[in-house]
Amino acid sequence: MTRVAAIDCGTNSIRLLIADVNADVNTGAATAAGGATGQPTPRLTDIVREMRVVRLGQGVDSTGELAQEALERTFAATRDYAALIREHGVEQVRFVATSATRDARNRQVFVDGIRAILGVEPEVITGDEEAALSFAGASSVLPSRGEDPVLVVDLGGGSTEFVLGNADGVIAARSVDVGCVRMTERHLRSDPPTPEQIAAAEADVDAAISEAAQTVPLERTTVVVGVAGSVTTITAHALRLPEYSPAAIHGTELDLDAVRKACTELLEMTREERAALPYMHPGRVDVIGAGGLVWRRVLQRLADVTGGRITTAVASEHDILDGIALSIR
Repeated sequence: MTRVAAIDCGTNSIRLLIADVNADVNTGAATAAGGATGQPTPRLTDIVREMRVVRLGQGVDSTGELAQEALERTFAATRDYAALIREHGVEQVRFVATSATRDARNRQVFVDGIRAILGVEPEVITGDEEAALSFAGASSVLPSRGEDPVLVVDLGGGSTEFVLGNADGVIAARSVDVGCVRMTERHLRSDPPTPEQIAAAEADVDAAISEAAQTVPLERTTVVVGVAGSVTTITAHALRLPEYSPAAIHGTELDLDAVRKACTELLEMTREERAALPYMHPGRVDVIGAGGLVWRRVLQRLADVTGGRITTAVASEHDILDGIALSIR
């Protein structure tokens, strides 16, 4: 057993997972996170799981640089995480940064600051690496489906990853530059957004899905699993939860009509209306409408290209953060 800490620093949030990694014997088929039948497969036991909305990607889409105030918010959260890592006797740490940091000209300021606080080198990973880690995290808690292709969609703040895989691992993956923060800053500036703004955002998202489809055969999808905060918050809205509950959300499978209805409602609400929802994190209030827009378009495309075979969507609370933890050796 090894105690590890995984940190996922995205465009909107920074998250920490401290977990014990145990090697169990896998009696099923091979998985993206582990080995073949009869081989030890890592299993995570959570110790600490935390999330802070720091909006590292503030303005990156327009300026190409990480804003100083965004860096300070991120460094402050990392200092808190470093204290938790020391407190819980972590043996190995992996810090992964994704879309906003990939896009920023001044990423070295970020890298130097994190190294000074945490004592480890932050990894600015590629979109393909992000996609593979997302699939490993999501698939680690899904029942094995053998050769049936499962599509994991990681809807982030700056990018969205499409990862098709099965029990043998990743078949194809593509990361595209649409996410809830990027689309909000680029298009959805009114409260609520205008039809013209929505149409412009949808055009960007549709083009990005078409780009992903050049690499990922979306038509082969048999099950779609959505991960990250936008998808889980949309699921909480569809369920009308009295509060945000990971246990109630994780593994929930909903009809596409119910999911798309929830997406549309969140997109068309005012900021004040969204803020009043009992399951809405304050840091998601101004970007969840764009998250709903992206998820709605993705699900519509999947229904179309599979000839109506995809009629439901699954939400997972396990994602790239779990994949990072499982990758630590």
